[in-house]
Amino acid sequence: MKSILLKEIRSFFSSLVGYIVIILFILISGLFMWILPDTNMFDYGYASLEKFFSFVPWILIFLIPAITMRMLADEYKSGTIEMLSTKPLTETSIILGKFWASFFLVCICLLPTLLYILTLESLAVTANNLDTGGILGSYIGLLFLISAFTAIGLFCSSLTDNQIIAFLIAVFLNFILFQGFESLSALPSFSGGLDYLVSQLGLTFHYESISRGVLDTRDLLYFASVSLLFIFATRLSLQKRKWS
Repeated sequence: MKSILLKEIRSFFSSLVGYIVIILFILISGLFMWILPDTNMFDYGYASLEKFFSFVPWILIFLIPAITMRMLADEYKSGTIEMLSTKPLTETSIILGKFWASFFLVCICLLPTLLYILTLESLAVTANNLDTGGILGSYIGLLFLISAFTAIGLFCSSLTDNQIIAFLIAVFLNFILFQGFESLSALPSFSGGLDYLVSQLGLTFHYESISRGVLDTRDLLYFASVSLLFIFATRLSLQKRKWS
């Protein structure tokens, strides 16, 4: 697993693609954070990262599939998946190596956003007025969301040898799990308590719950279950391709 992880990280940073992905994430999040109306901090008027944590999942819906789309699809296309299978590596080791490599790469993209905390602290009228508990909880929620999106993206990459198709399927599934159930719960037919149950099926409900600064085991188990479910589905997809 470690060899796969290191190989993917080296591959990511040995080409311009890796740096372009990081720069694009910083630029897009910076535009939303400081320039675009309705989301920038100057119009918001409060020294809070609440706006950032509300729009960054939408960036990740596209960013993470862009990172994961080549993880297995490229192995299929180049034929190296057979070579990996002949080595003393199990399907689980291959999948987990690529999963943690993708997770690490997304976290690298996220690291520069920690500077936003220092910037807001310097802009705040009152010193030491940031809700550090809420910010910490939001970052933890973001890490769990990244885990789920990464597992979904990896599964989609295992379905095809076409990176673009893997990207599109992953974006679609990410959107459905993040916003689909939330939109479904808003329908009048799901009123009367059923709307709450439907919203609990989606990622948004649990992400927002953790972002409040309270780590509920139900939210953690939900994210762990989604990640493990798609990792298991990826393993089944690899085995199916191996025996077909």
